[in-house]
Amino acid sequence: MTAQQDGGETDEALAVLAGSGDRRAFERLVTRHRTALYRFARRYVGASDEAYDIVQESLVSAWGALGRYDPSRPFGAWLRAITLNKCRDHGRRGATRRLFLKAFAAGRSPVSDAQADQQARQDKSEAEARLARLDIAIAALPRAYKEPLLLTLVEGLSHQAAAAQLGISPKAVEMRLYRARQTLTEWLGEG
Repeated sequence: MTAQQDGGETDEALAVLAGSGDRRAFERLVTRHRTALYRFARRYVGASDEAYDIVQESLVSAWGALGRYDPSRPFGAWLRAITLNKCRDHGRRGATRRLFLKAFAAGRSPVSDAQADQQARQDKSEAEARLARLDIAIAALPRAYKEPLLLTLVEGLSHQAAAAQLGISPKAVEMRLYRARQTLTEWLGEG
């Protein structure tokens, strides 16, 4: 990342300062990245409270790992990789995954059940309800489809950058995005 508006220092320079114990530098990094990390985690897990927890865990892990950060690499990508790993960990141990697996086993769409619960809890406008349904559907996607989708469409990475982050080829990213869109279209019944 390049120089920022809140003082002109790059993320990488702030990370070096934070790595030497400068808490204020780390606080500036947190301020710069927490909203994007939250959006990413929220779409990954489909629940705001869980996303806040994941972001907190990610930032604590980042603080502890600053000594291993390589300032020649983009700090934002490093922090996003930590958050992605925390999302994966959450998915492995979370009840959300079990809910969707049960729905699949029963032959029902996991989106319709979860979306009905979501709408029963909150009286949202039509646009907010559709966004919540999309978030739930994205969270229900298999990891292999969800990660390229979030990295390219939500985080704005190119296919090549997403491929590098995930350790796969750009062609694999393209195919997984295609399959993710097909799956979402089937589940949501929309074009």
